[in-house]
Amino acid sequence: MTEQRNPIFRDVHLGRLVVDQLRNQDQAGPTHSLAWAVMPNPIHGLFELQARSLGVVMCQLTSRSSLSLNQTPHSHGRVWQKGYHERAVRQDEDLKTIVRYITFNPVRAGLARRVGEYPLWDAVWL
Repeated sequence: MTEQRNPIFRDVHLGRLVVDQLRNQDQAGPTHSLAWAVMPNPIHGLFELQARSLGVVMCQLTSRSSLSLNQTPHSHGRVWQKGYHERAVRQDEDLKTIVRYITFNPVRAGLARRVGEYPLWDAVWL
């Protein structure tokens, strides 16, 4: 969640900076993203952790994305609230159902009529 729920990522260009950091983490190896949606103020995501704890991964994501955002002409200072919400996925849960839930968040929030219209999401199965 962004600091004071500031809808920073209504600006798609700023949201893409976070997308770049999500993709960088996947390429560097600590995560394998199954789905994510960068909403105006939170990020919803489903990640397989590869080599690091979720705390370390989230710390890297928030600090690196904050650096990227604060290098833009519209510097934001503190970007993220402290902490995050997590939920472990059990092996018997349907991952595709969770992925669909995450990717449809922008539609449910009224940000798009269809998933494909929203520019700040991705999923391995869609």
